[in-house]
Amino acid sequence: MERFGQQEELILEFPCDFPIKIVGRAGAEFHVRICEIVCRHDNGFDPEAHVQRRDSSAGKYHSLTVKLRATSKQQIDAVYQDLKACELVLWAL
Repeated sequence: MERFGQQEELILEFPCDFPIKIVGRAGAEFHVRICEIVCRHDNGFDPEAHVQRRDSSAGKYHSLTVKLRATSKQQIDAVYQDLKACELVLWAL
């Protein structure tokens, strides 16, 4: 099992379920693109089972929480890089 982290940080043991929250402007394309990005990094990703969506009070934004089956820190970093490169993503945590 791979481990990473520092004393002040949470130490993860791989493999693990790793939630990522992504916010973008409301629209079907946002949901589809996020699922495509995560699927590239997690072959077992099931959009029906591993995505929760919340809409902003005005309906202008969507917040997606995806559950990634993480196998390494490098995999997590690669997902965040791809999300950052997507023009539909406002931010990801």
